[in-house]
Amino acid sequence: MKLPKHYRTVQILLTLGCFEFFGPIFKDTGTSHLLNPEWVGHARIHLAWLLGFMFFSGLANLYFIWFKKPQTKENLTISVIWQVTHLLGFWFAVIFAPMYSGQLVDHQYHTFIFGIEENAFVFGVLSIILLIAIYYLRKIEPLFQIPETSPQY
Repeated sequence: MKLPKHYRTVQILLTLGCFEFFGPIFKDTGTSHLLNPEWVGHARIHLAWLLGFMFFSGLANLYFIWFKKPQTKENLTISVIWQVTHLLGFWFAVIFAPMYSGQLVDHQYHTFIFGIEENAFVFGVLSIILLIAIYYLRKIEPLFQIPETSPQY
């Protein structure tokens, strides 16, 4: 069966969005976070747990985007909702950082891209990619429509 127009575009955009799940694993397992000797052991457990959750969430997202059969708009919608919740979690942490003495920037470990802190830049780009994916997802007609049936007597 031929996929509807924009289906592949949404798949690619959502796959790019999956970087939000895998990127922190590479960035946060070093001495800036997980192996930081200044962190208490319990905080490290929570970060390892979060990174594991993010990794498996990324794999699950890729499953819904590329491998779940039949390929339907609903599968992509599940990935969109999952990615939205993840991105909102990041922005929630940033917005409420002053309430728990959090800091987006650690000048020892973070860099700036075009004058914007790297996390804010990357998650901003990922948020834009997700908005574009949602735009195209809304243009996709459902692949499978369950026919209405009248009761059989």
